[in-house]
Amino acid sequence: MSSRPAWIAVVGAGRMGEGIALAFAMAGVAVRLIDARPREAMAFDTLAHGIRQRLSVDLDFLAREQLVADSGRVRERVMVHPLAGAASALAGATLVFEAVPEVLAVKRDVFAWLTPLVPATCCIASTTSTLLVDTLADGVDRPERFLNAHWLNPAHLMPLVELSYGRQTSAAVVDRLAAVLESIGKVATRMGAAPGYVVPRLQALVMNEAARMVEEGVGTAEEIDKAVRVGFGLRFAVLGLLEFIDWGGGDILYYASRYLQGAVDAQRYALPDIVARNMQEGRNGLRDGQGFYDYRDMDTDAYREARLRQFVAMLRHLALLPASE
Repeated sequence: MSSRPAWIAVVGAGRMGEGIALAFAMAGVAVRLIDARPREAMAFDTLAHGIRQRLSVDLDFLAREQLVADSGRVRERVMVHPLAGAASALAGATLVFEAVPEVLAVKRDVFAWLTPLVPATCCIASTTSTLLVDTLADGVDRPERFLNAHWLNPAHLMPLVELSYGRQTSAAVVDRLAAVLESIGKVATRMGAAPGYVVPRLQALVMNEAARMVEEGVGTAEEIDKAVRVGFGLRFAVLGLLEFIDWGGGDILYYASRYLQGAVDAQRYALPDIVARNMQEGRNGLRDGQGFYDYRDMDTDAYREARLRQFVAMLRHLALLPASE
């Protein structure tokens, strides 16, 4: 699996399974999408028809946006299989994504029948957004070939896939899956077992705070979302959160957090030790040459200009450039 596979399998024919199937099919990879539930023939035909209809809607949109050249060929790459045909569909698989509901017992039931059907070298990846990889690995034989792969919705468009490896996951398996994802145009991040990965953990904090501001009467939903779209969100599309701390200075975050602790809520704005420690040790970011990143051997003027150029390009695309005469 060091390069793009000829085909992959997805177990679970819900919306996430469909999105993953479409992501691979768009990149020229055949997909065997396997229904994880036992159904009568008529019920399965209804399911398969619904999947084909939804794929057609998505592909029609992608064609209008000129993201696919031949939607018919992409659609043909996705074959839907009933649970009764799983053994033949999974024969010789090198990569299988599990995409069934977020219920531990359901996932373990799937792993119980899935793992004997695939080769010992097959990489198995759960798409769970809530369950830790080490919790799920207990249900998989040869857990060294198992990890979590968290896709963001819509899976066929969002570039990021968060890979979470467990205590027993082979480093080679993580590398292999990352290479496959990158071969279809995705960006893979790697992390150990942690609740919420990176994106869900961050967005839960931000979304809850936005909801609290509506609740507290700080602003309407429309005004808060406007601030997010043309303020908060724009900058973090260019600079990562930790990079942004370094850009402005960790001391600014330190003092802002101290103020908000007193003015809003001490617990919600409690400073992590690393921010206070960086400030005390003179690692406030770009201007000190060190922060979360090390800038000492970097041409910082060129770095700043490159980031600002990216930002201007995004503003231009969104028609948000400042007025100029």
